Amino acid sequence: MRIAIGVAYRGTGFDGWQTQPSGNTVQDALERALSEIAGHAVALTAAGRTDAGVHASAQVAHFDTAVERPETAWTRGANALLPDTVSVQWAARVADDFHARYSAIARSYRYVLYCDPVRPALLAGLVGWVHGELDLGAMRRAARSLLGEHDFSAFRSAECQAKSPVRVLERAGINSRAPYVLFDFSANAFLHHMVRNIVGCLVYIGKGKHPAEWIAELMEKRDRRLAAPTFAADGLYLAEVRYDARWNLPAFARMMPFTETWMREP
Repeated sequence: MRIAIGVAYRGTGFDGWQTQPSGNTVQDALERALSEIAGHAVALTAAGRTDAGVHASAQVAHFDTAVERPETAWTRGANALLPDTVSVQWAARVADDFHARYSAIARSYRYVLYCDPVRPALLAGLVGWVHGELDLGAMRRAARSLLGEHDFSAFRSAECQAKSPVRVLERAGINSRAPYVLFDFSANAFLHHMVRNIVGCLVYIGKGKHPAEWIAELMEKRDRRLAAPTFAADGLYLAEVRYDARWNLPAFARMMPFTETWMREP
């Protein structure tokens, strides 16, 4: 049988999602816990592979098992064996043709940026940081150029293994409530470092280093070397993985930092 799980984690201190020889990844921690519950080795497949230091409020993964366990065993039982910074939010039996990665129809990421002359302390590792204010109007104008189907080679890391650089970006929102700026991106899929590279370029525009039209120029030239450096992983969150309703997956608790409701408060 196939089991799908919803996972939240703080990426600080982990070497990313994907299993590594170090054994210090989110996938490694989850597989150890779930294998103990199952009584056999469990291999997870996730909706997306987050990098070292990147967080998730709504990661989805699946595994196969022949043993019967109550859903609480895969959640509370596994959580008792996991580090405090990783939590299985829900578990559900799914059809054998469900695939956490290939069945997903869209993914959303949020980047939380702290804008202040002094670096954050209590939120260190959980937010990105930039010194001073940004021109939000210019950043929003630039972000509009990203929407739609494009070749995103200018925002793709050299290590990216995707067969095609073409992606469909459905949302590129920028909201602010000082001293925080929130970037929200939704797409059918993302390239390696795509969100962090886009945020880095938007921050350059916000600082006045380039005009808003620079984003469109970068997309046209498709040269990663012309773009801004990759921004810090600290403030990046995998915020949603969208599936067709027919899979009937449970909902996640609303634990995403700095929600839209918070942003609308006076």
